Amino acid sequence: MNGIIVLNKETNITSFSACNRARRLLSVKKAGHSGTLDPMAAGVLTVALANATRFLPLLPNHNKSYIAEARLGITTDTLDITGNVLSRSAVNVKENDLLAAAENFKGEIKQVPPMYSAVTKDGKRLYELARRGIEVEREPRSVTIHSLKITHFFADSFTLEVSCSSGTYIRTLIDDIGKLLGCGAVMTALTRTEANGFSIKDAHTLSEIQQAVSQGCAEELIIPVESCFGDYPCVNVSAAQAVRFSNGGELSLDRLKSIPPDGICTVFSPEGVFLGLGEADSPAGLLKIKRIFVNE
Repeated sequence: MNGIIVLNKETNITSFSACNRARRLLSVKKAGHSGTLDPMAAGVLTVALANATRFLPLLPNHNKSYIAEARLGITTDTLDITGNVLSRSAVNVKENDLLAAAENFKGEIKQVPPMYSAVTKDGKRLYELARRGIEVEREPRSVTIHSLKITHFFADSFTLEVSCSSGTYIRTLIDDIGKLLGCGAVMTALTRTEANGFSIKDAHTLSEIQQAVSQGCAEELIIPVESCFGDYPCVNVSAAQAVRFSNGGELSLDRLKSIPPDGICTVFSPEGVFLGLGEADSPAGLLKIKRIFVNE
């Protein structure tokens, strides 16, 4: 169970709760997740199990993809349908108006993080301040919208498919589109379809995990942690070097069979066993320890 399981998180549950339920179902002592989803959101949630949790901070930042539903003519304090209504407006938007507005949000854009978010300001989470009725100034952040496609439009509602950089708020994107149209808009549903290099096709619901556990085949759902780092160079070391690396010892680059470029690389034993992540430092002539994988 030392590996990754991709959850298809259901709505109306926090990411923490979903992760904790998966941990209990799989009978592992610890689990952690990458890339929090709001309770109302569903979809891909990457969960690391047991000793694989130590690798969560090092997961590559792949792009993320979403399918979102939105409603025109309304704004809320949370920028989604769960919040307190701030305004209602008549909607006189044609499909061409919506398509033209969406074009303004492709490529690199600036976003102001919503108050109901986990962003910190002076050591305080924004959502903690928002719950106390405090609104503070937030600095705009650069994010990239790789693709944005309006797939359905009907009267006062629309669906959009978005591929974007990490850190993008889809709620804010919809709110900004509503502002540009002059009538406001809120997010009514959200599904994350890709994250950390995984697709929703790779994901399993908690019910599916429970069924796999009852059938004795839960291990088939676990993805080896090293599969997350396939973009990094691979280094195969000798038996003696494998022992030294696993004990926390740095390796001399000039004694490796192949010298990786500077930066993070995956390290494997002669038998192909994943030992962890190293960091090549050519000025120092060393393969330094980044993370050691303990399979127990």
